[in-house]
Amino acid sequence: MLRAEIAAILARYPDLTDAELQRVLRWFRKEATAMDVAMLSCEEDIAPQYRQFRSDHIDRFGLRDLRNAAVFLGVIAGIPLACFLLWGSGFG
Repeated sequence: MLRAEIAAILARYPDLTDAELQRVLRWFRKEATAMDVAMLSCEEDIAPQYRQFRSDHIDRFGLRDLRNAAVFLGVIAGIPLACFLLWGSGFG
């Protein structure tokens, strides 16, 4: 879907159908390039709707983000713990 089509849909935000909302979300997550998003963010005629959409759906933390943070912290904490346990057992 073209950036212009997404802009036209966002101009009506938050009054979107579920299908339109899913389409815009898919475009942001799977299809849009960084340049597409940057250019869309510069369109003054949809600026309030764009900001509200981003706040509601893109910029907030979700369960996937929390899971990724937990995995990252587990790895960061696990490496020193594994080293300590191996060193304490006389393996290293």
